[in-house]
Amino acid sequence: MTVPEGYTVDVLLKAGDSVEAGTAYSGSFPASPAVAEKWAGGNHDGMEYFALPNVDANTRGLLAMNYEYPDFNILMADGYDPATASADQKAIALSAVGIGVVEVAKGSDGKWTVQAGSTYNRRYSGNSSYRAGGPAAGLLSGSIKGMLNNCSSGRTPWNTYLTCEETTDNYLDPTQPENNYGWVVEIDPLRELAQPTKRTAMGRFSHENVAFMSSGDRRVAFYMGDDSTPGCIYKFVPDRAWSDTNRAANTDLLDYGTLYVARFNGDGTGEWRALVVGENGLTAGASDPGNVSQSTTPPAPTTIDFNNQADVLIKCQQAARVAGGTVMDRPEWLTVAPDNSAVFCTLTNNSRRAVTDAANPRIRNLHGHIIKFSEEGDSPLATSFSWEIFLTAGDPSLAAGGSNLVGDIDGDTFSSPDGLRIDPEGRMWVQTDHSVPGNSGLDGTTIDQAFGHNAMFYVDQQNKQSKRFLVGPLGCEITGLAYTPDLTTFFVNIQHPTGEWPVAGEAPRSSTIVVRRTDNQPVGN
Repeated sequence: MTVPEGYTVDVLLKAGDSVEAGTAYSGSFPASPAVAEKWAGGNHDGMEYFALPNVDANTRGLLAMNYEYPDFNILMADGYDPATASADQKAIALSAVGIGVVEVAKGSDGKWTVQAGSTYNRRYSGNSSYRAGGPAAGLLSGSIKGMLNNCSSGRTPWNTYLTCEETTDNYLDPTQPENNYGWVVEIDPLRELAQPTKRTAMGRFSHENVAFMSSGDRRVAFYMGDDSTPGCIYKFVPDRAWSDTNRAANTDLLDYGTLYVARFNGDGTGEWRALVVGENGLTAGASDPGNVSQSTTPPAPTTIDFNNQADVLIKCQQAARVAGGTVMDRPEWLTVAPDNSAVFCTLTNNSRRAVTDAANPRIRNLHGHIIKFSEEGDSPLATSFSWEIFLTAGDPSLAAGGSNLVGDIDGDTFSSPDGLRIDPEGRMWVQTDHSVPGNSGLDGTTIDQAFGHNAMFYVDQQNKQSKRFLVGPLGCEITGLAYTPDLTTFFVNIQHPTGEWPVAGEAPRSSTIVVRRTDNQPVGN
């Protein structure tokens, strides 16, 4: 890990470390699924930091984090094939996805550690049981086995954790019904409210993260991206305001509301189109235009029936296209400015785009871009917005490969923006996920030669100047960002590193790191 002078990095939690009490990974594969079920899972991704009641959150709190995919190198030999896997092998693979909640605390030396034995420490895995709520719940299993591909995440204003499934099937255990997957799952780290629940009103697709905008009267919108090609941008608006005095009153808030898809018009205006049965073409015999971005020859439309709201939510990707949503270049993280004046979304890349539009202006978009939009009246309830391209990623050194590779970044350049967060002080942080090995677009130049390792950048929202802040080890993706209220501690995830990281002489493991300034000032000052 590389950070600026005056900063320190510590490894907090590695794949295979203990979350619940048990025997941690120590160089040997787990002896049984029961052992692995208590470990931190693999491919750490999105996460959130939560305060504990009557405790100084700057020195102690709960960290909830996603585990997207198993770190198989510490789980079993010879890889994993669901078609031939034994029951134990399936259970071990599924143990390594889902989320973990750990209590963390800052010691007198300033270093943070996981508090072993805390009653809050808990694994929610691909083997755990979940319920479903909302209009499509009746078409899912009464008790759902697991959640999967927990990519990025978010939170609610009433401080529950929103973890996002980035797959619409359980490919680790294909015997499970597909409709059980592809949802936002609400989990209370304090375990005071409902059991973990898949919120079907928020739609079924390849969810990346959730970011919310709340108004003074406690009306709220939740913004989401579908990380696929084609994929759209969505928002969900609950029917009623959230309660700031009775946390339990919010238990089912995410089961009742309206889901919208974004349409980006060519003149810089935009509209939210309701995904409601009977509206915007969502009827029986509807015509789905299909994947219109990846070929200059439009695909043949397909007929699809939307007979009720459950159909709309389960077939959300098709419904979004039927309703006229704009197909984007893999929308990943969204983040909302603290004053509600803007929402940003990373469009990571779309190397196979063949047809452009105003919001996705580059064919063969290898390096991605960031889009900015502002709700009318800065209101979460708005049904229209204005938008602009905030920046296009790339590097001038790649110009010989075509203008699409150059971008317009001022300062330190990057490819494939993915993680995105504006902290409470208004600082924008961008984390990258270019593939390693990957294609820079210029023959003879690798992606790492052009951009270095994946990294985390500070980007000024006014002059759009980019400054590299943190650089990860070889092969990794930088993802996940959480922080203490005083911003003196940042938690960041390092996913799928290669080589001997973070422990020399051992197999590489995805890990959560802690970044602090040596003078104890807020990170980024």
